[in-house]
Amino acid sequence: MRTTIAPRTSDVSGRRRSPRRGLLYALLAILTLIFISPLLYMLSTSFKTTAGAAAPSPQWIPIEPTLHAYESIFTTSGTPVVRWLVNSILAATLQTVLILVTASMAGYALARIDFRGKRIVFGIIIATLFVPPVILLIPNYLVVGRLGWLDTLLAVILPGAAGAFGVFFLRQFFLGLPLELEEAARIDGATRWRTFRQIILPLSRPALVTLALLSFLTNWNDFLWPVYVLFSPENQTLPAGLSTLQNANAVRYDLLMAGAVIASVPVLLMYFAAQRYIVEGVGRAGLKG
Repeated sequence: MRTTIAPRTSDVSGRRRSPRRGLLYALLAILTLIFISPLLYMLSTSFKTTAGAAAPSPQWIPIEPTLHAYESIFTTSGTPVVRWLVNSILAATLQTVLILVTASMAGYALARIDFRGKRIVFGIIIATLFVPPVILLIPNYLVVGRLGWLDTLLAVILPGAAGAFGVFFLRQFFLGLPLELEEAARIDGATRWRTFRQIILPLSRPALVTLALLSFLTNWNDFLWPVYVLFSPENQTLPAGLSTLQNANAVRYDLLMAGAVIASVPVLLMYFAAQRYIVEGVGRAGLKG
């Protein structure tokens, strides 16, 4: 009598999932290539000659690689790219620090402290998210002008130092933290400020890193506001400064792509360094509402 051995369930399911998984990986690879191809072409164009960058047929690999575009940007007196880069880093970093301070304290108060009118205050904060930023352009300009901050980095740091998104984001994250930790700290005699500083903030590192990166990107990529409030070439931030480079060199695509690479490198480095915290922070911030 012949005995037949049935295939193991795990083997059958594994074989069924294998083509599906391969198809998924192929789709992800195609999407990745679509998303990074503009970055790769930007990087390639920055190493081309002026004629090669303006060639009618696209060249993914430079025929004659050169650093002439970067040399022109960093050595031309009318384009102080290094100064623009320092201004952007300083403005984005200081504004990010202020946003973390204000948003963390406001978010913790709305998540853990009960006071009269709490829901109304939170509703007003959320309502400001629906106001287009361009509407606040003239009021902010008048305030900055009255304070004497025009043509200074204070004009691009302080107006956005407190935002509704940061408060909402951190509040959602704080609601997902176990309340028992704070109760145990109070039993041990810790004040609310000490509990917030030594327990809540260390546990909120993923959310804080995520908010820091988003805030840094917002200030780093801001173009319209610096153009209105910064007048001197040496006080410009990088996006506003690169716009003058584009106006002065409308057909120098190698210079434009070199400037774009310089603006992209710090942001990409920050993202690769903080991507683990970003995934965790975004995932945990949506646990409770």
